[in-house]
Amino acid sequence: MLSFGNFATKVFGSANDRRLKTFTSAVEAINALEPETAALSDEDLRARTDQFRKRLAGGETLDDLLPEAFATVREAAKRTLHQRHFDVQLIGGMVLHEGRIAEMKTGEGKTLVATLPVYLNALAGRGVHVVTVNDYLASRDAAWMSAVYEFLGLTVGTIVHDMNDAERKAQYACDVTYGTNNEFGFDYLRDNMKYTKEEMVQRAHFFAIVDEVDSILIDEARTPLIISGPLDDRSDFYTTIDVFIPKLVEGDYELDEKTRHVTLTEAGNEHVEQLLSEAGLLKGESLYDVENVSIVHHVQQALRAHKLFLRDRDYIVKNDEVVIIDEFTGRMMSGRRYSEGLHQALEAKEHVTIQPENQTLATITFQNYFRLYEKLAGMTGTAATEADEFMDIYGLDVVEVPTNMPMVRNDEDDEVYRTANEKYLAIIELIKDAQKRGQPMLVGTTSIEKSEVLSELLKKDKVPHNVLNARYHEQEAFIIAQAGVPGSVTIATNMAGRGTDIQLGGNPDMQIESWLAEQAEKGKEPTPEEIEKRRTEIAADIAKKKKEALDAGGLYVIGTERHESRRIDNQLRGRSGRQGDPGRSRFFLSLEDDLMRIFGSERMDGMLRTLGLKDGEAIVHPWINKALEKAQAKVEARNFDIRKNLLKFDNVMNDQRKAIFEQRRELLGDADLNETVAEMRRYVVDDLVAQAIPEKSYPEQWDLAGLKDQVNNIFGLDLPVADWADEEGIGEAEIHERLIKATDEAAAKKAAQFGPQIMRQLERAVLLQTIDGLWREHIITLEHLRQVIGLRGYGQRDPLNEYKSESFTLFEGMLSRLREAVTGQLMHVELAPKMMLLLWRGRTCRPWRPITSIRPPAKTSSPWKRRAPGPRAAALSSTRAPQPAAA
Repeated sequence: MLSFGNFATKVFGSANDRRLKTFTSAVEAINALEPETAALSDEDLRARTDQFRKRLAGGETLDDLLPEAFATVREAAKRTLHQRHFDVQLIGGMVLHEGRIAEMKTGEGKTLVATLPVYLNALAGRGVHVVTVNDYLASRDAAWMSAVYEFLGLTVGTIVHDMNDAERKAQYACDVTYGTNNEFGFDYLRDNMKYTKEEMVQRAHFFAIVDEVDSILIDEARTPLIISGPLDDRSDFYTTIDVFIPKLVEGDYELDEKTRHVTLTEAGNEHVEQLLSEAGLLKGESLYDVENVSIVHHVQQALRAHKLFLRDRDYIVKNDEVVIIDEFTGRMMSGRRYSEGLHQALEAKEHVTIQPENQTLATITFQNYFRLYEKLAGMTGTAATEADEFMDIYGLDVVEVPTNMPMVRNDEDDEVYRTANEKYLAIIELIKDAQKRGQPMLVGTTSIEKSEVLSELLKKDKVPHNVLNARYHEQEAFIIAQAGVPGSVTIATNMAGRGTDIQLGGNPDMQIESWLAEQAEKGKEPTPEEIEKRRTEIAADIAKKKKEALDAGGLYVIGTERHESRRIDNQLRGRSGRQGDPGRSRFFLSLEDDLMRIFGSERMDGMLRTLGLKDGEAIVHPWINKALEKAQAKVEARNFDIRKNLLKFDNVMNDQRKAIFEQRRELLGDADLNETVAEMRRYVVDDLVAQAIPEKSYPEQWDLAGLKDQVNNIFGLDLPVADWADEEGIGEAEIHERLIKATDEAAAKKAAQFGPQIMRQLERAVLLQTIDGLWREHIITLEHLRQVIGLRGYGQRDPLNEYKSESFTLFEGMLSRLREAVTGQLMHVELAPKMMLLLWRGRTCRPWRPITSIRPPAKTSSPWKRRAPGPRAAALSSTRAPQPAAA
């Protein structure tokens, strides 16, 4: 019997269907313009770009231009790429233009779809960013689609890893810029560490389209971007601690694979204490004495490295380095390191060169970086299962765009075996059978280790195959592009190769590219006629092979186990059945798989034994699929809650980061900082007077001796503050006024000594360097606060509200120290004659030496509590964090 909800959907259509209908009239309007657009000459078609820009300047909106702009791009693509946008691709383009996520199946041409909204939004002249998952795809897509953009008069740039600032700035100045999420995020952080506006490379964050949006905004968003600098080298200590971990026995620690936590038991603590004492490393009697805090940290990280992180699953060792592997794509994450000493612990475990620990200089999460854009859109083949997260975190709606041709792939029920060995034997038998029939196969594994185990088994049976994992990252696109050749077997970790289309029979573009590379190696340069002849031969060969592959049933996708996320499984399945091609998919599972083992396989094992399941037999039933999907949905929901909770804490820092970065940009753009510095100086005086002379206090309660010392320390002025109190009728206002006058005169004298030009550069240098130094300290303090704030929950207090309150107090304290430090340094600074000459000639306007080398005031801890700001407007007032919500 149909439920009311199902009945209503049948009658009125789903919410997605109703949304798709709203695009029908626009698609008809674009199609109606096609004959007129096709009749234009190349010059007239190109001239439309300037016409559109003039109309925008005249008051029309991008939405007004959409039908004509889309029709123009479609015609340009026909003339340059020989590809015509389908109607469903026009719908995908409109979804992206509206700032939504377009879910489009693999092979539906998402790269081409992006040209529509990219061109339309680039007309605004503010720069459009197209974000990809790796450098190869950024370079490939930019080179491929630039034919369309450049034909229409737009400039195209690409950001890749090894570029200097001048090159990056030129690429960002283009109308369209392709790059990876890492490069865009790191450039944003680096820009906010620059000391002149001219050095900054990025423009405004106007519109971004994120390709493989689920991979970037969910999978990779769990790890923040961090720019760090080296701390003191303690590599020997990591090696020393690492020796003890293999000596621990099973009862010394508790391992929870569900939450990925490992902790020492009471017996383990005693064992570690004994080992450390024998080595002479333990101070005091207990491991948890305050002087052993650093040792505890190193022991914990070494324990995690040995018990939680597996070689060839979580990382690989390559060229004397530990390189992280992305658990979702199987790709190497070169240049990325685990924080808090974990990476050093892994290096000690693997006996490779230990790199020094780093201090965080700047950090941001992908969630908060991409929310900087005025408009954000994304495209992927798998987003529906994470629709709630996209809406909650990014405010992005997911629209499922229908396929151009009906989907005919056959998704078979899972086969569940008792042991991994039985599962692998069944997979190998299926591979042999498919290869005999000429059916191409793509086999997905969850780790390098498992892909190589399967590869070894295939080698024993002499089954030819290709392996694609992090070890063969460079050949990724070429291997995956030929996975549709009849009888080919390709083993890939998770979704390595995303972004490269698997075409039945083979990929002609990749084959011609490979042939040209071979000719170049031989020192030959083929003529255009030879290239065209080779292209024709390749096309004929591919057409023949495609027919063979289709007759054999299309691409057969096999999953060797289920992932925690349904979306990753769907990505693997989605490689088959492109553009209406036939295909099949099936997952093979065993009770020894991680997901099955962690989430209750013992009960299932007993049940299968009771049912009399024999060796080599599998259980196959739709109920098992549903049960597994429910288990995956629970894990997804738990992971979403973890990410959401972490983001709530990071949002607190993000408010402060945006305030600091905004203030920093203002300082870079302000030609004269004299008034800012003067306001800070007066605010310091306000603060000192308020602390020394509390409100409604009697003169005998005033701490004028302390005030005199503070004025001397900060301003370098020896004023008879204590004597002023003896004068008849003097009060707080008079003392405050005299201090303001004295400090202003001293500052004016210092400015006259250096001259206005040098003083302005000094002020900017000291301000920026002091902000940067204090902000770095603040980041570390907040990281430490975040690690311990959870304990407040035991006292029936909300850790998030506690974190908001304390981080706000810390931020206010940082601003107070900033004003005091800047004022003190500028009042005490002395320059060598050579440096004065350099500054006078304008040869430097950035900090020319560490801040400690500018003679600072004597440091004394103030015994006074800070009161609320007085009537004067505080300098840097825009950096104040919002008041936290009440607990």
